[in-house]
Amino acid sequence: EQRLKPLVRSPHASSLEEVWGRTAAYVVPRPNKIMLVRHGESEGNSDDSVYTRVSDWRISLTQRGRQQARAAGHKLKELAGASDVFFYYSPYYRTVQTCEEILQAFNPEQVRGMREEPRMAEQQFGNLQNLTSIKKSKDERHKYGRFFYRFPDGEAGLDVYTRVTSFIDTLRRDHTEEDCTVIIVTHGLALRLFLMAWFQWTVEEFEMTQNPNNCGIAVMERISGEDRYRLTPQTCQMLGCKAPLHDEVQGLTPDKDALDWPDEVLDHNKRR
Repeated sequence: EQRLKPLVRSPHASSLEEVWGRTAAYVVPRPNKIMLVRHGESEGNSDDSVYTRVSDWRISLTQRGRQQARAAGHKLKELAGASDVFFYYSPYYRTVQTCEEILQAFNPEQVRGMREEPRMAEQQFGNLQNLTSIKKSKDERHKYGRFFYRFPDGEAGLDVYTRVTSFIDTLRRDHTEEDCTVIIVTHGLALRLFLMAWFQWTVEEFEMTQNPNNCGIAVMERISGEDRYRLTPQTCQMLGCKAPLHDEVQGLTPDKDALDWPDEVLDHNKRR
């Protein structure tokens, strides 16, 4: 059972920021990296008609998807280095199977723990789907926007954002340790909405991003000496991130090159 670091008020604290340990005088220990992985290719990715016969959460990986997941495991092991790892995974078959393949790359002693996390599940599209109606809905979503469009009998992106935000609060509470890497195996939209919530992107900024390919890896690196993270440039490129103009978050001075500098994206990170 993980022990949480108690929050003790400093007798010299003179502001709420100091009380909550948000100054240089006290930095809450955090994992070195948080990495989010989209599942490998599923049967539904290769054949849309599967959704008419099989419940979305029971759709499995293809053989190619398993190969992608094994390759992702080796990449994640390389990125995690010698640090311990903690896994969260969506309960969908395709994410569970992706996690199983990834685990083969890790020494069991390196895995600190694993937890199924329903809040990182796929957006709900309804029950067994009619191909014609789901295609119509996806065309409408493309025009309307992924964040606010609601599928009939399903979720809007906003609903996924709400549950993902709740998970972030749990993550920050449960992981107050260094020399650890958190790996989250999830779905394309949930991955992007997690980053939107963490880095407080606007809806417009979210809509400018794109899902990673199957087994794409988004890497959040902790900023040295701070309780904040930034996305790697490779992650920004994968997602098509655009740098936000909210310079007040980091006390930056806006300049004409701001939109061309991917590192700014991940400095766009308020402590929740």
